[in-house]
Amino acid sequence: MSSIFLELREGLAIAWRAIKTNKIRATLTMLGIFIGVTAVVLMSTAIKGIDNSLQQGVSSLGSDVLYIDKWAWFSNEEWWRMRNRRNIEMEDYIKFKDLAKLPLAVAPVSNSVQTIKYGDRKVETVFLSGSNADYVKTTNFDFAAGRFYSEIESDGSRNVAVIGSEISSKLFPRGDALDKTIKIGPVNYKVVGVLAEQGSTLLGAFNPDNQVFVPLGTVFKNFASRHMRSITINVRAASPEMLEATKDEAEGIMRKVRGLAHNEPNDFSINQQKGLTSFLDSITIVIKIAGLFITGLSLFVGAVGIMNIMFVSVKERTREIGLRKAIGAKRRTILAQFLLESSVICLIGGLIGLIAAILLSLMLNQFFPTSVQYDVVILAIVISLLTGIISGLAPAYTAAKLDPVDALRYE
Repeated sequence: MSSIFLELREGLAIAWRAIKTNKIRATLTMLGIFIGVTAVVLMSTAIKGIDNSLQQGVSSLGSDVLYIDKWAWFSNEEWWRMRNRRNIEMEDYIKFKDLAKLPLAVAPVSNSVQTIKYGDRKVETVFLSGSNADYVKTTNFDFAAGRFYSEIESDGSRNVAVIGSEISSKLFPRGDALDKTIKIGPVNYKVVGVLAEQGSTLLGAFNPDNQVFVPLGTVFKNFASRHMRSITINVRAASPEMLEATKDEAEGIMRKVRGLAHNEPNDFSINQQKGLTSFLDSITIVIKIAGLFITGLSLFVGAVGIMNIMFVSVKERTREIGLRKAIGAKRRTILAQFLLESSVICLIGGLIGLIAAILLSLMLNQFFPTSVQYDVVILAIVISLLTGIISGLAPAYTAAKLDPVDALRYE
């Protein structure tokens, strides 16, 4: 055991001297693994960040919430069939709420896209959601300041608004949005609440951070006739375990409310968070596959470069190898020496790549969700060592099997 340890220590010392002797070549060799590890770590942190961001954003919508809508989310059903469905109107919501027994909360929602202004600042194409005071009970919203509008404000169609965190930061960089008057379209609204950050930039229109919430009556009054646009009915189950039972009840009540015969298909859709989650998961899988391909290609190119450089190193040190064999060095000693050399090069390049990737991740996090995990550090080190061993194996084996006599004669 001690002899093996001494051989490894001696091989490591020789490998380190060889790296210091050929600094430029060692640096160029490290460059390949540096690029590969940087790509691996960046992709891992980006994918993890995307996953975390999506989970955070979707969780703000509520996993136990149903969305009764004219349109089906991410469905294969022909769009023209859904377009020809009757709108869901406030009368449908009122009848549904009176008949439903299982939901914890029920709220009507009407959406519009508007421009939000404060002074000389403005945010365009903002998703405006109009509902009643029960809407907040169908979400998992947290507030950075203020509150949701009250039942009195909702029933009275008061011009009050709750704004998402992104809207707040764009219109009020100093964070003083509460009680300010903003202009939504041509109408003034008082800000009564500011949401804490809870969505994901990848959720698009579903992202609460980029939405504004106002009483439903103000949407009908200021932006659209109540009979021009179909509403959505948000239904929150009493618990996740009650979701399916609540869904079955909701379907039965809606069929009754809509006056459908037993042989007629539903002219509405009941959407769930899992439909959105499945759609987002499919996007994430595509990103992961593309990321794995890119990082795999980067590592492959780096490994080929290291292998070529190591073959050059073996050729240049053929006489040294012959001399060492002539004085009693075993094949395993020569093999270990070159494997250690390629592994040390890869490990140094990998550690530098890891540091660079973490710094880049912190910079990218300002614009795109990333998440640096401890397992990424271990992954980078393992990949570096494995790349060094695999790419150095063929050159090391070539050096180990050299005949000492022929090696000493090599010019």
